[in-house]
Amino acid sequence: MPPFSADQPRTILIASSTAYDAAALRLMLARHHFEVLMVSRGDEALAAARKAPIALVLLDVALAGSAGLELCARLQQASQQPLPVFLLSTHPSEEERARASEAGAAAYLPMNLPVDDVAEKILLYLQAISPAPALAGMPTMATLEVNYHTILAGSPDAILLIQRGSNLILDVNRRARQMFGMTEAEMLQSDLLSLCPPTQPDGRPSADVFTTDLEQVMSGEAQVFELDMRHSSGRALACELRMVPLTTQDHRLMHVRIVDVTPRKLAAQLRDGKNALLEMIARGAPLPTMLDKLVRLIEAQLDGGHCTVMLLAADGVTVRSAAGPSMPQDYLRSLNGLPIGPAAGSCGTAMYRKETVIVSDILHDPLWEPYRQAALHHGLRACWSTPILLDQDTVLGSFAMYYKEVRAPTDEDRRLIHTATHLAGIAIARTRREDELRRHREHLEELVSARTAELRQAKEEVEHANEELTTALDNLGRTQEELVRRDKLAALGALVAGVAHELNTPIGNSLTMAGSMSERTAALRRDLDNGLRRSALKEYLDQAAAADEVVLRNLNRAAALVADFKRIAVDGGGGQRGRFALGDVVAELLQSVQGELRQRGLELIEDVEHWLEMDSYPGPLSQVLHHLIENSLVHGFDARRHGGIGSITLSAHDSGNGEIAITLSDTGAGIAAEHLPRIYDPFFTTRLGVGGFGLGLYITHNIVTGVLGGRIEAASTPGQGASFMLRLPKVAPL
Repeated sequence: MPPFSADQPRTILIASSTAYDAAALRLMLARHHFEVLMVSRGDEALAAARKAPIALVLLDVALAGSAGLELCARLQQASQQPLPVFLLSTHPSEEERARASEAGAAAYLPMNLPVDDVAEKILLYLQAISPAPALAGMPTMATLEVNYHTILAGSPDAILLIQRGSNLILDVNRRARQMFGMTEAEMLQSDLLSLCPPTQPDGRPSADVFTTDLEQVMSGEAQVFELDMRHSSGRALACELRMVPLTTQDHRLMHVRIVDVTPRKLAAQLRDGKNALLEMIARGAPLPTMLDKLVRLIEAQLDGGHCTVMLLAADGVTVRSAAGPSMPQDYLRSLNGLPIGPAAGSCGTAMYRKETVIVSDILHDPLWEPYRQAALHHGLRACWSTPILLDQDTVLGSFAMYYKEVRAPTDEDRRLIHTATHLAGIAIARTRREDELRRHREHLEELVSARTAELRQAKEEVEHANEELTTALDNLGRTQEELVRRDKLAALGALVAGVAHELNTPIGNSLTMAGSMSERTAALRRDLDNGLRRSALKEYLDQAAAADEVVLRNLNRAAALVADFKRIAVDGGGGQRGRFALGDVVAELLQSVQGELRQRGLELIEDVEHWLEMDSYPGPLSQVLHHLIENSLVHGFDARRHGGIGSITLSAHDSGNGEIAITLSDTGAGIAAEHLPRIYDPFFTTRLGVGGFGLGLYITHNIVTGVLGGRIEAASTPGQGASFMLRLPKVAPL
């Protein structure tokens, strides 16, 4: 191949039926002013070779034809000048290599050969670069230890081997070539300082900084340093260098591991910039200042990108430029007043659609038809825009990224756009709210003056109404006191009537029997004066015994009634307060009633959290539960009506709000709906005359609401049973 000249073709043609990383190859060759054209069929490759000069062809063996690889020769014939062809094989073999050589291929390469190696072979073949010369007295791969080079080549870090003093690069691994975007031949013809800008961020020359770092390494003071370097494209790289000296008998070398910390520093800059911007928003800085800072913050994260913020006017149709410090100002001015729409470039379309619009190539995208020439005039080739939304339906503006080359956004680009849009939305919304508040403040005095007069009149009316209300409340209070007094008298009257009714029967029976025996005693005395017969005495004794039994039974009934009446007025004195486990109280209670339940053939189901602890009155609590069980037995499971089949369930659980819920339910006869409102009334019973006094639930209600400080609720479905729920505080009131 003759030496490379400026008038030679600059297009590299790739013809492959499988996916190939043309973008990476394009990036590697762009520095040497080569373009990359990709086709997927053999006829397209022939058409491209006939249409314009081609510098070199990368041809997939799968497209090259049959065993003779005819397409290779046809491409060379179609070109008007010598055309080298590199054959790429997915399954390379020596037999195929021989056929490639016979077909006139300039090189035979594996399809999976790394792109940077392919680029180097192309540039070397076209003599766009020169092979690294062997330097006299310098170590080469032949003189280096094989193990070191193997380790260096396989390391995931970017590693250079340099000569101390001259800083010449003697060996480099693939990761380092990728980091700097250079081929191995290029890097081996340079030194470490050529990979750095002339000066560091602090203004010192890079050579002085590196020399100082090297001296510290050699003195053992440190091994890790930060140094700004640069990509072959000119992009800055913030790097961390870890250097280890390697000294042999003939050479003084330095092993340099390079870590690109640019992403970490950019992330820190973005975080600090976001915080500073949020502080500006909180202080109420002017909107143009905030948007300008936002755009500069995002542009600092990009590699050659330019950003703008457009605002949607109050009419909801036209736009105006709000920020774009690195963009051509006459271009931004030309956008002012343009309408949004379905084909209004990237920004106008994004605001119209309320969704992100990605245009990777302005030259060929129909959305840019009206504005294509203006963009191309300033070298703009790609534009990605995201709408700035206040809510789902309200558009505030748009944030856009421009590039001067055809380009699609990466995940990092999308993340930055999202961050910028979010911050811009906060700033714009805050400014709009402040403007709205300013307008409200200006109008507020007028509203206050008008409202003050209304309030003054309303105040007078309220004062007059308040006087009437006070009088009404006084009257209501007196009426309420009178009603309470009457209710107390009525309740006392009902209680006295109930007590009198219940005691009247046993006492009346006793008096009747005592009167009858008094008459028989008088008759016995008369018989005694006239001569008492033995049969008459025996008859009297029999009557006396029967009368004693009746009187004793009725007096015992009266005594039991009086004992029940004494328990009505519960004041808490009947039980001792203390801390106890609910399970202990329940266990003792169930032991006392278990026998009667078994005798009646009833099942007792227990679902109690025994570990629940209470600070209350165990005695009154046990009395309440006993009353409820007794109520179920007497009223729910009357043997004459129920047949002794059913169950009683006692459950207790922590309600989670400082209360314990205790429920006792049965499957008995239930309570009629018309009786439910009266079950806690004294002397109300449905078994009057057959052992029921109507005081059990009344006493139970008083204990629960008084001593235990809780609530009791009843529910029932006639024929299916009844349920009583107690809600008791864990700590009873004092």
